[in-house]
Amino acid sequence: MAELGSKGVTAGKIASNVQKKLTRAQEKVLQKLGKADETKDEQFEQCVQNFNKQLSEGTRLQKDLRTYLASVKAMHEASKKLTECLQEVYEPDWPGRDDTNKIAEEILTSKQNNDLLWTDFHQKLVDQALLTMDTYLGQFPDIKSRIAKRGRKLVDYDSARHHFEALQTAKKKDETKIAKAEEELVKAQKVFEEMNVDLQEELPSLWNSRVGFYVNTFQSIAGLEENFHKEMSKLNQNLHDVLLGLDKQYSGNAFPVKAQPRKKTKLFARLRKKMSSDSTPAKANKSPSPPPDGSPITSPETKTVNHELEPSTLEAPGASIPKSPSQPAEAAHAGAEAAGSEAAAGAEASKTEADSGSSSLPAVVVETFPATVNGTVEGGASSERADMPPGFLFKVQAMHDYTATDSDELQLKAGDVVLVIPFENPEEQDEGWLMGVKESDWIQRKELDQCRGVFPENFTERVQ
Repeated sequence: MAELGSKGVTAGKIASNVQKKLTRAQEKVLQKLGKADETKDEQFEQCVQNFNKQLSEGTRLQKDLRTYLASVKAMHEASKKLTECLQEVYEPDWPGRDDTNKIAEEILTSKQNNDLLWTDFHQKLVDQALLTMDTYLGQFPDIKSRIAKRGRKLVDYDSARHHFEALQTAKKKDETKIAKAEEELVKAQKVFEEMNVDLQEELPSLWNSRVGFYVNTFQSIAGLEENFHKEMSKLNQNLHDVLLGLDKQYSGNAFPVKAQPRKKTKLFARLRKKMSSDSTPAKANKSPSPPPDGSPITSPETKTVNHELEPSTLEAPGASIPKSPSQPAEAAHAGAEAAGSEAAAGAEASKTEADSGSSSLPAVVVETFPATVNGTVEGGASSERADMPPGFLFKVQAMHDYTATDSDELQLKAGDVVLVIPFENPEEQDEGWLMGVKESDWIQRKELDQCRGVFPENFTERVQ
C-alpha cells in the first residue's frame, strides 16, 4: 500500500475506478436490452462522423504526400546519374564539349545546379507541405480521446440519472440515499456538459478548416513545382542547344538501315546449274537406238494408263445372255465379231501410244505458286497488265540506297521504282527479301531474265 501511495495511486482510487467500469458496463447492457433509456444527441453524432471522415482523408493525404516526396528523391538520384552518363558518353572531339562540361558542372556543383534545385525543391515540400500536414493531423488524437471520454461521461450521467429515478420511485424512500444520488447526478451532469460544450464548438470548426488547409497545401505544392521546373528548364535549354549543334554537324550520318541476312544466296547461278543438270539426261534419252534384232521398242507392260478395260474383258452385253433360247447361234456369232473388233481397236491404240512415246519426251508440267509478301498472297490474273512483267504483283519505291552484295541482287538508289514479281520457287525466298525488276530497266529492255534480282524489303516502301 505504501508503494501505491508513493506513486500517487491509492487503493481507494483503484477501487473507485473499478466500480466506475462495472457501473458503466452494467448501464450499457441495460441500454442494449432496452431496459434503460439512453441520452442521444444527433447533432453531436453527425459531428463525430465528420471528424472520423476528416481524419481518414487527412491520413491518406499524409501517406500520399510522403510517397510523393520519396519519388522526388528517387528522381533526383536518377537525374544525377543520367547527367553523369552524358558526361561519359560525350566524346572529346564532338562540338560543345566545353559547354557540355560546363553545363554538367553546373548541374552537379553550382549554386543553381540540378542537385541544389532538387534538394531545395524536396526541402521546401517538407517544410511547406509535409510538416504542415503533420501539424494539422497532430490535433486529431487529442480530440479523439476527448470524444471517447465524453462518451464515458455520458454513460456515467445516464447511470446516475437512472439510480436517482429508481430511488425516487421506490416504495420505501430513503431521503439520505436520495440526496446523495441527487448530488452524484448533478456532479456527473456538470462534468458531461462541460466536455460536451467544448466539443460542440471545436468539431464544427475543425470540420470547416479542412477546406482552407487543402487549398494552402496544394497551392504550395503547385507553386514549388512551377518554380522548380522553371529553373530546371533554363539548364535543360542550354543542354538542348549544345545537342542541337551536335545534331546539325552529324546530320548526314544517319542511323544505317541494314537488310536482313540472306540464307539462300546466288539464286540464279543455282537455278542455271539445276536446269543444265536436268537437260543432260533428257538429251540422252531423246533418240534411243533400236535393239539389235530390229524388233519394235515395247514398254515393260502393255496395259494402257487411261483406265480402259482390256480387250479381253470387253464383251457385248448380249454375248453371254441371249435374248431368247431360239437364238444361241446368232448371239455367239455376234459376240465373236464384237470381241474381234474391240481387240483390233486396242492393238491399234497401243501401237499409236508406243510410236508417240518413242518420238518425243514426256510433257513437263510447270506449276506456279503465288508469291507471299509479309504473309499475304499477292498477285493474280487480274493484276497483270500488258506493260508489266509476267506475274507483276505491285510497285515499291526505294527509300534508301542499297549496294548489292551478290550477283542476283539489285543495286538500288533512293527513289528507284521496282516492279515486284513472284519467285519461281517460293522455297527460294528469304524472309524480308523480294524479287523484282527496276522499272527503268524493264521499260528499256523488256528482258526479265537479265534485269530481275532480289532486294531487301525494308529498304523500300510500297506505292501501288
